[in-house]
Amino acid sequence: MATQTVTFGAGCFWGVEYVFRRVPGVTGVEVGYAGGITPNPTYQEVCSHTTGHAEVLRVMFDDEQVSFDQLLEVFWAMHDPTQVNRQGPDVGDQYRSVIFTSTDEQLAAAKASKERAQERFNRPIATEIREAPEFYPAEDYHQAYYEKNGHTPYCHVVPVKVLEEQGLIPARG
Repeated sequence: MATQTVTFGAGCFWGVEYVFRRVPGVTGVEVGYAGGITPNPTYQEVCSHTTGHAEVLRVMFDDEQVSFDQLLEVFWAMHDPTQVNRQGPDVGDQYRSVIFTSTDEQLAAAKASKERAQERFNRPIATEIREAPEFYPAEDYHQAYYEKNGHTPYCHVVPVKVLEEQGLIPARG
């Protein structure tokens, strides 16, 4: 097994976690904050729009079970990357679309994937792509939020067709 790590921001981290936790080959997830200037921020600080941090999900994956390109396709499908500082009903710079990569190969792949994904959108993709900055885990009550609280996500969905096309689930008859 070759484990890699990437960090995605695509709106509220609860929904991003919910989706990626279910992708075969993802071996671990952790919600947190990244991309800002404040060390060890709290949720309240991030929501104050003074830290510069985005709500993000650190994803650990076995690249022999799921490729980085497959994860990128899930990322593009689960949110509207053309929205700036928002996702659906959630508004603020902490909800911006970001990909924080762990390797030069991931960085190049993410940029190429963004170019391919742009063909599917009428507006420019606003997603920031760069090397991973410091990651700060969110408070415990944010981890596995939907599982702990019995809710389902309200703004993140991955069409079954995308999962089938990426070979992440068997195609339906």
